[in-house]
Amino acid sequence: MMVDEVINRLENMKLTTEKEEVIVVSDEERKDEIESCAQSLIGKFLTCKPFNKRAAYNTLKKVWGLHNGVQIMEAGPNLFQFKFHTEFDMDRVLKGGPWSFDNQALMLRRWQKGMTAKNVKFESVSLWFQIWGAPFDMVSPKVVVEVRRRLGVVEEVERRQKQEHQNLFMKIKVALPIAKPIRKGGFIVGSDGGCTWVTYRYKRLPMFCHYCGLLGHDVRHCAGFFAASKNGGEVECQYEEVPDRNRKQQNTTATAVDVTADNNDNDSCNKEGGEISETGPDFQGVNACMNEGNIAITDIMASTRMEINSVGLSGAEVSEVMIQ
Repeated sequence: MMVDEVINRLENMKLTTEKEEVIVVSDEERKDEIESCAQSLIGKFLTCKPFNKRAAYNTLKKVWGLHNGVQIMEAGPNLFQFKFHTEFDMDRVLKGGPWSFDNQALMLRRWQKGMTAKNVKFESVSLWFQIWGAPFDMVSPKVVVEVRRRLGVVEEVERRQKQEHQNLFMKIKVALPIAKPIRKGGFIVGSDGGCTWVTYRYKRLPMFCHYCGLLGHDVRHCAGFFAASKNGGEVECQYEEVPDRNRKQQNTTATAVDVTADNNDNDSCNKEGGEISETGPDFQGVNACMNEGNIAITDIMASTRMEINSVGLSGAEVSEVMIQ
């Protein structure tokens, strides 16, 4: 009787899932697509806002100088595949960044076998910035190796002289983790125990949150800011901007932002203070905030000098603007 009941139950059981037949596709059958994908990049805009895809496509092709040399296909929500006609162009675009559209950073990575819209991950964004205030005997590429432990993966190092209050600074391109807030500066210590505060000045800083310091969203889309301000109290921000009313509006879709943290107290390693300045006409407006020793201001300059990276772009659609 027990056996009959078990048999009846098994006969009446309905499988909730079916095992599908495994289809094996050889490399020979997908040879053409492998060759095509091998010269492609997968990209994603670091943003929380909708944007005009057609305008982004046209602008990127223009700034890259590749009107017919690249095919852009949408691979998923805010996910794109850029197929290049030559490996040279693909490498030039990948190394020539950072790139942005409408102040939204474009994250790029090489295509790899097995990559799908669901498993592709973007964990960092490349940014150029300068390190100011280091002792003269520490202005070297070797020091940058130590700095990268605090920031991210150093992709390129440049040393340049500039006649200002300080004679030397180090310029580096770093892949910054998008899960961490941008840093204003840091302390470096020599073998003699001397502690020196160095400041970071970012070039073409894309959209970021003035409250939490994360890239990819602004204060109005920040869950942390919402939680801190829902009780109606005053909220302190790490970064802030004060618009210059004398600034004429510019019809640009991408801007450069120079975030500078300055600390004149080099005798102490226990606190960070100073002035943070951000420049760029496309920043979202927020009320002024102070944070014990830190005053963040946005200095929107009246004049700009446009610098285009090796692409000969005329106009200011996606220009790499260096405010000086």
